[in-house]
Amino acid sequence: MNPVQRGKLAIAAAAIGVGLLSVTGCGFVNAQQTTHQYSASDGIKADLGQLQLRNILIVASGENEPGRVIGAVFNQSDSDATLTISGANGAQTEIPVKANSETYLNDTADAAILSTAGVIPGGLTPVTIRSGSDSATVNVPVVDGTLPEYAKYLPSTPTPTATPTSTSTATSSEAPAAGH
Repeated sequence: MNPVQRGKLAIAAAAIGVGLLSVTGCGFVNAQQTTHQYSASDGIKADLGQLQLRNILIVASGENEPGRVIGAVFNQSDSDATLTISGANGAQTEIPVKANSETYLNDTADAAILSTAGVIPGGLTPVTIRSGSDSATVNVPVVDGTLPEYAKYLPSTPTPTATPTSTSTATSSEAPAAGH
């Protein structure tokens, strides 16, 4: 092989090496998403002392409508706890969580309802979460029943019931018809 051929071979090898590095080096230069923890749902995650809140969100049909808090609360302590969630306009709900257990707010018959969602669905509403002496303020997403998986969690607004009205009755001065 003459020096010109060796030079061409060296240039070709260098070009192939650079090409391989540019293809395989993507993971080296760019951050890997799997190394970052994030909430893979519509809800948020928050830690409050021994309580861990996961996938927390509020389902409501409007800003001034009642909102149901759904998600999961894990208690890692040896004692029972009560999680208090306070939202807009004095809205508040309490969630009891047994020691060393979890409470799934989507499954419980006693729903955690706030009297008002605080923002229109699609927005974030600031709520204060509190348990014992621990408290934090977090922005919780509000969704509506557009998606079928959330429609069943919309709080039902009580419909007004009809109030019975008094009807006139026969007075004692009226005599029953004779012969009957």
